[in-house]
Amino acid sequence: MDVSSVTGSNTSQATQARQSLSGNFDTFLKLLTTQLQNQDPLEPLDSTKFTDQLVSYSQVEQQINTNSNLAALLTVATTALGANAVSYLGKTALTSDSVSTLENGAAEWRYNVPQGASSVQLSITDATGTVVRTLPGDVAPGAHDFAWDGQNLGGTALPDGIYRLTVSAKNANGEAISASVSGVGLVKEIDMSGGEPLLTIGSRLVGLTNVIGFKN
Repeated sequence: MDVSSVTGSNTSQATQARQSLSGNFDTFLKLLTTQLQNQDPLEPLDSTKFTDQLVSYSQVEQQINTNSNLAALLTVATTALGANAVSYLGKTALTSDSVSTLENGAAEWRYNVPQGASSVQLSITDATGTVVRTLPGDVAPGAHDFAWDGQNLGGTALPDGIYRLTVSAKNANGEAISASVSGVGLVKEIDMSGGEPLLTIGSRLVGLTNVIGFKN
């Protein structure tokens, strides 16, 4: 959805609401004046009811103004997000998922090993969830960059596409310990057609909020 169109729609709706409110208010004043002119002197109209209606009109007008201000803030926030996203172009991003794109026989990930790991195994799966390659990982605690040549268990080069890395770490007692994985890829394009800028990283679209850092 185009944010500019949404903002324009909100502005148009606010204008229509103001016009409608203005017309209703004029009608209300005419009715009030007519009723006051023709009221029964022995049973005068209850002025409290008219006061309440005037207050209601005022509250509606304030709400319309509030909506207009929110639409303006949305435009400013979206512009700021877009300007920030443009600075990501050409950088190698780290994403919060464990997915990367294999392109021209190369894919890359970053994984973090916790303290106390005695064995680490790396498993690469394709889009169907099939394991295509397993490799030993680094047991040293901290972050490790892993580059894959795109070959499967039999040494056959696999087609370009989306692949996932899973890291299985165990301590000296053979107990599983948690290890995190980040996808890695070059930011090629930015899609600003929606509410949140989407980055084209490899062959996949990634939300701006899913980018957790950049490689030097």
